[in-house]
Amino acid sequence: MREESFVSSLDFSPYVSLDWLIVLALICSGISIFALWRRGRGTLLRSALMALLLLVLANPVLLTEKRKFLDDIAVIVLDETNSQKIGRRGETASAAFGDLKSRLATIENLNVETVTVKNKTTSLLGDENGTHAFESREEALKNIPPDRIAATIFITDGQIHDVPENETEAKEAGPVHFLLTGADNEKDRVLRVVKAPTFGIVNQPLQFIIKIEDFGLTEPVQAARVTISQDGEEVAADLAQIGSELILDLTLTHGGANFFEISVDPLDGELTEKNNSAYVTVNGIRDRLQVLLVSGEPHMGERGWRNILKSDPSVDLVHFTILRPPEKQDGTPITELSLIPFPIRDLFEKKLNDFDLIIFDRYRRRGVLPSSYLHNISRYVKAGGALLEAAGPAFATPLSLYQTPLAEVLPGKPTGYIFTEGYVPTVSETGKRHPVTGLLKTNTQGSESWGRWFRMIEAEPLGGETLMTGPSDQPLLILERSGDGRVAQLLSDHAWLWGRGFEGGGPQSELLRRISHWLMKEPELEEEQLKAVVAGDNLQIQRRSLDSAPVTVTVTDPDGKVTQLSLSEGEKGEQIGSIPLQTSGLHILEDGLQKSLVAVGALNPKELHDIRASKDKIADIAKVTGGGIRWLETDGLPDFRRTKPDNRQSADYWFGLRANQNYQITGYNRQALLPPLVALILALAFLCIGWWREGR
Repeated sequence: MREESFVSSLDFSPYVSLDWLIVLALICSGISIFALWRRGRGTLLRSALMALLLLVLANPVLLTEKRKFLDDIAVIVLDETNSQKIGRRGETASAAFGDLKSRLATIENLNVETVTVKNKTTSLLGDENGTHAFESREEALKNIPPDRIAATIFITDGQIHDVPENETEAKEAGPVHFLLTGADNEKDRVLRVVKAPTFGIVNQPLQFIIKIEDFGLTEPVQAARVTISQDGEEVAADLAQIGSELILDLTLTHGGANFFEISVDPLDGELTEKNNSAYVTVNGIRDRLQVLLVSGEPHMGERGWRNILKSDPSVDLVHFTILRPPEKQDGTPITELSLIPFPIRDLFEKKLNDFDLIIFDRYRRRGVLPSSYLHNISRYVKAGGALLEAAGPAFATPLSLYQTPLAEVLPGKPTGYIFTEGYVPTVSETGKRHPVTGLLKTNTQGSESWGRWFRMIEAEPLGGETLMTGPSDQPLLILERSGDGRVAQLLSDHAWLWGRGFEGGGPQSELLRRISHWLMKEPELEEEQLKAVVAGDNLQIQRRSLDSAPVTVTVTDPDGKVTQLSLSEGEKGEQIGSIPLQTSGLHILEDGLQKSLVAVGALNPKELHDIRASKDKIADIAKVTGGGIRWLETDGLPDFRRTKPDNRQSADYWFGLRANQNYQITGYNRQALLPPLVALILALAFLCIGWWREGR
């Protein structure tokens, strides 16, 4: 800043009020006019004396201001969004940024402010509005008046999506210049998802609509091959007409998150392949869950099973209770033996594979189900079905289901002993890490301890995982994977005591619901999980495992950068960690045993739609403000010169930096133009001259 003094104005500070000064001036004017009319001697000298007296009374003062001139500000906006990571754009922009700062730093009375534009965090959460470079500039300079800005210089590829439309405001902020990376003859192919569902019904077709667009081609291509992968495996391929919408019919194969990757073959010599793929996550929902519940006899806990299953609107429950064995003969008429005949052949032969879950509740062999049907159930489990046995006292007897073909899939072998003393069910060390039991809540009274049960069938665990134990740490709940299916054994029929609130009760409904959903392969209840979620500008990684050993997860981002992350132990079997997100796109997670995919970012980002370097979006704002546009690769940096605000601000080889000449007043001086002593001397001089003149 430089400091100078300037005479700014002439002011008056009269000794009398302005009204009196006007009255005296009128009187003096009248006397002078009358004297001139009578041709009196010495009229001019008397008039001059009166004028001098009036001037003394008016007290003229000269004001001198001390001004401090403010340095102008040149704003450099560096675009570091995703489109600037294509090819050599980033290197070119970084080199130009350093050279530009060095040049501007040598110009007197000019300060340099820099702004870096990156993709917002919301773009990583799925909400992407492109590059907001002007918004970033305004945020950085919100406390600086526009008339101090010498110029704004953008280093960008021209893909800016918030160019102001108000020409008046744009002009006030000075010239806007652009230094463009990339080249003006680029070509690119883009895959855009026009329509994609966020959820769908498992095993029901879903409709995706995509569109392929080519930019910058002199000879258009008619079609391109599109491939579709689901959860990392290619499932379909099709031929898409360029510029036309293509409808894809895809099917969800499982509940939970289904990950789809849709890709198009690259264009020869295209700018980048980053926008040739789209990643869509669709949550699978089971339409109707078919559950078959067979109760071997009426008992207190039977209603609990029915209420829990019927409370879920997505469950179609088929429930049969065997009220009497076939061998019982008491003369009761056939028409009164049951309300509904037990359709054994339909359920266990024709429609067995239609059920998602089969539950045997306190069932015992009575000759109702032939061994061939129980063998069908065993094959059904190994082929991917689900079986839950809630054992009653009969499980410890020769009438046990373990004495049937189901022994092939049951993980617990009865010893013949039944515990009948009171005990509190306990979650085992393995169970504390398993999502089925590790996240169970406290009892109805908020206590950490649950109410007691009074019966448990002792069994020897032959496989699977024991999640809950009873007396003497014997297994109470065993879960096992058998073939492609799953089996659960609950070795007690006293869970209903929790539902009744006995001794504070316990999480009966939650436990039975979690067991059922694990059997039906609910993804959130898998004991081995590896997933990630976007939280702000970080990728939070969550791993669940029954193994408590430390693990390192490998994260590969869309740019191929590999990060090794050691997870820390969290609560109830969960291991957690986070890494900062650098870019949107497909991230691959691996821990040696599991592989997981997570799509980060918006489905159709503006930033990657037409990624070619272009001056189309910025030409108008440059013209309105008098700014210039220059390609760095071919033209390099321009010369810079200081310009007056009303003059031309750019040419082919130079960019202007407006010299605004803004200043602050740091002080001022008041100097009387007619000091009293000088006025007295002049008045006496006029009187003496007047007397001398009249005395001749």
